[in-house]
Amino acid sequence: MTESSFIHRFEPATDAGSPPLLLLHGTGGDENDLLGLGRMISPGAALLSPRGRVLEHGMPRFFRRLAEGVFDEDDVRRRAHELGDFVAESRKQYGLAAPVAVGFSNGANIAAALLLLKPEALSGAILLRAMVPLSDPPNADLAGKPVLLLSGQADPIVPASNSARLAALLSEAGARVTHKVLPAGHQLSQADVSLARDWVGNVAAEAA
Repeated sequence: MTESSFIHRFEPATDAGSPPLLLLHGTGGDENDLLGLGRMISPGAALLSPRGRVLEHGMPRFFRRLAEGVFDEDDVRRRAHELGDFVAESRKQYGLAAPVAVGFSNGANIAAALLLLKPEALSGAILLRAMVPLSDPPNADLAGKPVLLLSGQADPIVPASNSARLAALLSEAGARVTHKVLPAGHQLSQADVSLARDWVGNVAAEAA
């Protein structure tokens, strides 16, 4: 790993049939945050979990924001490319296929940016409470990439119109998007876990 790489945790696969998961935490989380979620939604999958390298009042994030819901888009682009490089390095180091990103909140937003800016880095994504990461996204080719977008009906941070716009943006780029709005807020619920587990199982079955 290079000097510029990410602090991270890696758990090797015990089930070769499951796609590796790239776990991307929300604001204030770290590389340990989503390991439990990863094990629940895809038991036996390899787990790669980096810590965001931007600090906001001491809390790790994956990119800078100017205010709640207002992103520093230059930083989003730069950090998405850094994360894509880390994924490529990690794939070589650990012998991994392209992972499925599992991102929550800030982690879901960087995963969406990664899909748009470096589509080859991911084989798919589970975006939990994600927003549109870029106001002027590039024309990405996401032909056939599976994406599960789970939004909260009562989410005080992500307006319903924004998550619907993200679903449309990814669909227009060719992704196979499943978008569900759950009776939840910004925090995750048991329904998120169940839906994500079923979705990963279907993706693994299709790949096989």
